[in-house]
Amino acid sequence: QVQLVESGGGLVQPGGSLRLSCAASGSIFSINDMGWYRQAPGKQRELVAAIISGGRTNYADSVKGRFTISRDNAKNTVYLQMNSLKPDDTAVYYCNIGALSVVGPGYRYLEVWGQGTLVTVSS
Repeated sequence: QVQLVESGGGLVQPGGSLRLSCAASGSIFSINDMGWYRQAPGKQRELVAAIISGGRTNYADSVKGRFTISRDNAKNTVYLQMNSLKPDDTAVYYCNIGALSVVGPGYRYLEVWGQGTLVTVSS
């Protein structure tokens, strides 16, 4: 079992900043991909940013230059620093990881989602 706990969402004015955190716990052997997705009302869930175990990152065009994803492997935690926030960034943000979980004498690959944290950008 692997669990994710997200934090850091809230209400912020346009142009402001927020930092999201997502901590993984449980029977983790290693974490490969870590990412953030978001889903706005009436829209499909979309990838915001991702970071692989080697540190390479990928961003949605809409957030490039404003958001930064990072990870702390020692803490099994991924962060999303969001700057210059816009009303269009309003959404529920979900953490997602791909991890090898220890299962008995072996391992199993799991894709795990966080519970989501609401980010509202409004004046």
